Amino acid sequence: MGVRAGLVGLGPMGQGIGRARRRTQAERRAVTRERILAAATESLAEVGFQRSTAAEITRRAGVTWGAVQHHFGDKDGILRAVLEASFVRFAARVQDVPAQGRSLDERIRLFVERAWEHFGSDDFRSTFEILLNHLPTEARRAAPTFQARMGRAWDGVWRHVFGDVPIAARERRVLERYTFSALAGLAFAAILRGEAPARSEPGTRLLEETLRGEMSRWAR
Repeated sequence: MGVRAGLVGLGPMGQGIGRARRRTQAERRAVTRERILAAATESLAEVGFQRSTAAEITRRAGVTWGAVQHHFGDKDGILRAVLEASFVRFAARVQDVPAQGRSLDERIRLFVERAWEHFGSDDFRSTFEILLNHLPTEARRAAPTFQARMGRAWDGVWRHVFGDVPIAARERRVLERYTFSALAGLAFAAILRGEAPARSEPGTRLLEETLRGEMSRWAR
């Protein structure tokens, strides 16, 4: 039965082709919401913050502004949702880095590799545009701030991958901030040069070496 999921109404004795199951209203809303988010992310990454107007986002999404308001309230709501979705996708990229059964060196390599995939993607390019142009004003009104919530989420991802390393909390936070800053800096530099971040970035190897040296001291 599993291979026929989504099909209904097969004719007698198995003849005929089943009709695709009609999506529920909740499913249609979810699809529309994702379409708007994808359009906003794409626009921010391709044409930047200033040109990602409400008209541009709705044009790319193929929806009305009323539909955008229904799902997000206003443009600020879309931007906050883009930031949240970007971090969720980052977490998904690194979530399958094995927490057990791999050496520390291997986990560091995989973590940096998966993280760099995110920092080199449209997801991070859109985040960059929002952080640069919008978040400083928005964050002053936010309680708790986006930075604080994302900091806690980043810490959760880090603990998932390196939770067995008995590093002091203060040192762990320093390494977390350093890792984020290094990856973001490499991505920012490429963006400012007008280039797409390269899949193979020499700077990430230096980051791996730094993490390996620092964490090995605690893992002994």
